[in-house]
Amino acid sequence: MKVLEKICLVLFSIIILVLSVIMCLLVFEWLNISTVNVVLFNAINNVTASNIILVISVILILLAIKCIFFSGNSKDSRTDGILLQNDNGKLLISKETLENLVSGIAKGFEGTENVTTKVELDKENNLRVQVTLYVHPNAIIKDLSANIQTRIKEAIKSTSDLEVHEVNIRIRNIVPENQGNVAE
Repeated sequence: MKVLEKICLVLFSIIILVLSVIMCLLVFEWLNISTVNVVLFNAINNVTASNIILVISVILILLAIKCIFFSGNSKDSRTDGILLQNDNGKLLISKETLENLVSGIAKGFEGTENVTTKVELDKENNLRVQVTLYVHPNAIIKDLSANIQTRIKEAIKSTSDLEVHEVNIRIRNIVPENQGNVAE
């Protein structure tokens, strides 16, 4: 959050707090509404006070418009990928790169088709890999998925030195065998 947005948030919070306290005092009749009316009337009729109120109101209106319509576009690096740093500089490994790596590994196994992958990153750069695929009817799903999970973890560790927190595999369906194909 940028400094200006924090200031806006604090200002609006203080204003809402003051208005809420005044409303509670009015509801419980601990404050007379005529007192509030007199204070506001005197503030508006005083030229200096009314100019100050006008300037503050315009500033608050502009800040409100800025915060509502032009909120900070601060992208977090973990949404794009993983940022690694060393003495020589920085390296950003994009999520697409990791997804393509995982996809290539899963497609390399015999008995898999229509592989889709999704890589999720948390604040500590822990990877969660989601793999959705179709398998052939003759595939032993338990062994195939265990091999895919192991190979994905090893490949990501060796290529990027990142630990994979979990690899979740979803078998979407079994690919039907092509029966009765007649060559024309």
